[in-house]
Amino acid sequence: MKTEILGELQELARTAGYYVTESVVQNLDYPDPRHYLGKGKVDFAKRMIEAFGVSLAITRHELSPSQAMNLERLLGIHVIDRTQLILEIFAEHATTKEGKLEVELASLKYQLPRLKGFGRMLSQTGAGIGTRGPGEKKLEIDRRQAQDRISRLRKEIEELAKRREISRKKRQSSSVPLVSFVGYTNVGKSSLVSEISSEDLIIEDKLFATLDTRVRKAKLPAGMQLLVSDTVGFIRELPHELMESFKSTLDEVKYSDILVVVSDASDMAIKDKYSVVDRTLREIGAGEIRRIHVLNKIDLCTNERLAELEGSFPDSVMVSALRSYNIEGILNEITRKLFGEKSRRTLRLTPAEFSNFMRFRNSVEVLSESFDRELIEIVYLSSDEINERLISSICEEGRK
Repeated sequence: MKTEILGELQELARTAGYYVTESVVQNLDYPDPRHYLGKGKVDFAKRMIEAFGVSLAITRHELSPSQAMNLERLLGIHVIDRTQLILEIFAEHATTKEGKLEVELASLKYQLPRLKGFGRMLSQTGAGIGTRGPGEKKLEIDRRQAQDRISRLRKEIEELAKRREISRKKRQSSSVPLVSFVGYTNVGKSSLVSEISSEDLIIEDKLFATLDTRVRKAKLPAGMQLLVSDTVGFIRELPHELMESFKSTLDEVKYSDILVVVSDASDMAIKDKYSVVDRTLREIGAGEIRRIHVLNKIDLCTNERLAELEGSFPDSVMVSALRSYNIEGILNEITRKLFGEKSRRTLRLTPAEFSNFMRFRNSVEVLSESFDRELIEIVYLSSDEINERLISSICEEGRK
């Protein structure tokens, strides 16, 4: 586990554009409360920094303000923690207005308590008994400005969330099902959505290449339409600030009809990362939505590895987005989950009711239409679930 976590931290650093020179590992039950590492490891890290000409250190755990200051003083270089690193990556990859606002909000929420921590040191400069030092005065201004900005950002994000809610309701009223692709970061969700929707999304072999939810139209083999959503990747111990700030974006997942959980078949930590995804889905209120598990990147696996995965994940769909292999397997499984066993049904509708029926046209298979005086007879195939929604919609319209 420790090797996996260290490797992930190194990959995060590379994604942020840093060249990783060396790693220092210390086995402690808890980080040192004063300067994170024990004194001996600090001295060892200091020698390595001088030997390699390192200009930045990144810590695995989140640092307290005092730990950050003490470690920087002892090492003689700038120090950031994993949360700051992830915030840097998010700031670089956010493209929509909402995404940029969410990243800025998360950054300010992270920085605010650290302003307080640094203030204790600053306030000592030039301060007498019963007086305020220049550092404390400056700190209060900075803190007030940060809090004001946080309040404004929250209001802006709330307004955008309201617009998103309106769009979501319009989408739901169209009866076209929404299928969201979720999973650990960098497992190939964007590649699969591109394959299924036949639209070229920007795809990069980086962690958190996708931050903004992207919804595209697609068709199932039987001709029914659906919407496929590409979502932000999950990661273990996602910083609390990001979870809170990206709530409106993550909320989109809760309104999906089906979740396609994508895993990297070549990843030896696949079970652990699937658990992280499952836990995150439950935290955001999407734990009960029907799922399809997809094992991507099987082109990177040996036959022995594939046999092992079949034993561990017997109901999963094995695919390769890179080789466009078995994409139809995903579509067939989506069809089965969404529509189940379809039955032949007949409805005789007034023109007004027929207009409402047409909202479900892409979710059912129409066999015939015939006109008899003022009624229209429709013979169609649909699942019980879709038919219940269709009938309910027609009845609701009739009561208006």
